Amino acid sequence: MPSSEVGNFTDPDEFAAAIPANVELIVTSCGSFAGKVTRVRLHRLNLQRAYHNLPGLRHSANNPGCAVVGFRTGSGPDFVRNGREINPSEIVRAAESEEYYHRASGQISMASMWLPVEELVATGATMAACDLGQPKAGMHVTPAPAALARLRRLHAAAEQLAEDAPEIVGNPNAAHGLEQTLIEAMIACLGPQESTLDSAARGQHALIMRRFHRVLAEHADQPLYIPEICNAIRISERTLRVCCQEYLGMGPNRYLLMRRMDMARRALRNSTTSCTTVADIATQYGFWHLGRFAVEYRAWFGESPSATLRQ
Repeated sequence: MPSSEVGNFTDPDEFAAAIPANVELIVTSCGSFAGKVTRVRLHRLNLQRAYHNLPGLRHSANNPGCAVVGFRTGSGPDFVRNGREINPSEIVRAAESEEYYHRASGQISMASMWLPVEELVATGATMAACDLGQPKAGMHVTPAPAALARLRRLHAAAEQLAEDAPEIVGNPNAAHGLEQTLIEAMIACLGPQESTLDSAARGQHALIMRRFHRVLAEHADQPLYIPEICNAIRISERTLRVCCQEYLGMGPNRYLLMRRMDMARRALRNSTTSCTTVADIATQYGFWHLGRFAVEYRAWFGESPSATLRQ
């Protein structure tokens, strides 16, 4: 049954949980977080617009069997996907079950659409006489400006309906018409034209970063350090540093520090016992210099760790 929902968030974790792509988000600057996620579910096609106001790193993983495309809703700060800038004139098509990192240097708004692969393939063969099967690597496509402008307008209109008239989205007939128009616009953008696949080197880096993320996921509640990760992935520190710099915009040490800080914040917020102390949690996540931990924590989250614990 077609439906829509709009959510406004002040917590990055809640924002990430609202995105159906196994998202993990780490905010990379200080400030009060504000995010918004608008979702529209039609019969077969799903749409989403996601906005957040602070720089951040986001890891996502596509659901198998889904053909996913995304594009920026306009110009703005740098927005990089797996080490490559997404230009406002491009759309990105994800590979089958692809994992990817997005990093934004400021506030960002991204639109996405997805539907079953077999439906996109069948419609593409009929409408554009082209093979729109899943690419083997992430693909950046530069559509004709008019085609992309139309897709943007339709996507924005669907978002506006979710905001102002969700009953229209919920009407099966109206939803069918909107869905078909959007699929047509998407095919027009994905049809035969110049596109760029990731290079062999990018493919190797993507494999390393998938392994990197998998190691972190397997130790979701544990602090990890460079030697442990290099041993687990069986790569050199230099290679890991190059890949992290490309994908995350920072070295692995900095990223792992931010991860541990984020884990400590969650533990402080979720503590249910009065005897837990800041020192207990800080040391649990590898912060042995408690004074430095407190200073960095306040700089990062805008409050002291003890204030978070009291909440």
